[in-house]
Amino acid sequence: MTTILVTGGTGTLGRLVTERLRAGGTAQAGGSGGGHEVRVLSRHAQPYAVDLREGGSGLDAAVAGVDTIVHCASSPRGGDEQAAAHLIAAARRAGVGHLVYISIVGVDRVPFGYYRTKLAVERLIEESGLGWTVLRTTQFHDLVVMVLQALSKLPVLFLPAGVRDQPVEVAEVAGRLAELAVGAPAGRVEDMGGPEVRTFPELARAYLKATGRRRAVVSVPLFGKAYRGFRSGGHLTPERAVGKGTFEEHLVARFGGGYRR
Repeated sequence: MTTILVTGGTGTLGRLVTERLRAGGTAQAGGSGGGHEVRVLSRHAQPYAVDLREGGSGLDAAVAGVDTIVHCASSPRGGDEQAAAHLIAAARRAGVGHLVYISIVGVDRVPFGYYRTKLAVERLIEESGLGWTVLRTTQFHDLVVMVLQALSKLPVLFLPAGVRDQPVEVAEVAGRLAELAVGAPAGRVEDMGGPEVRTFPELARAYLKATGRRRAVVSVPLFGKAYRGFRSGGHLTPERAVGKGTFEEHLVARFGGGYRR
């Protein structure tokens, strides 16, 4: 039986990765016992409640006997590099054979702080001496909705001018990660992008329609290297538009296809 640890296993992506792996027939899911044993690590999930930024004996216990780690835990508030270093050290001590990491398209092209951190974690994993796989994807539909929810609190919805996005359905990413987790270490695999490259005004108007909100949509030019990177499309991968679910389909599933206020 293969034992797989999913870090950030209660989050938006990690929860779905865990479900996919357990649905393959695991002892914990009440299956035949011939599939994968899946452990969930997060700051509050027992019995593996661990803050990766601190490490410690709890992390060693979570990693003991694990064959593969799927590293989904991440925070834009910082600490990812320290967390990855602790995880890699524990994985080495435990003899883990495969570390799978979810990253973001454009981390090496867009000089955005969080992207730089994700790239630094990629490099830590590549130099770890462990077998590794890195998958970069475009932004999840959920993230786009979260951003638009925040921006639409004002009477006018201000958007960064000239920026497009290529959102992808998180369930599809989870399926791909689960597939990679049960395979052999593959290094940097092909990027995974959503099915369409869309302008931000298009996405915003679709969101406003789905939620029954009325807002003026205004594009505002910004400044700085990160903005130029996003505006030039460094975070997009149109040649890898392999996702199937569209943003509108996500909105229907999330908001019921009606018009909510």
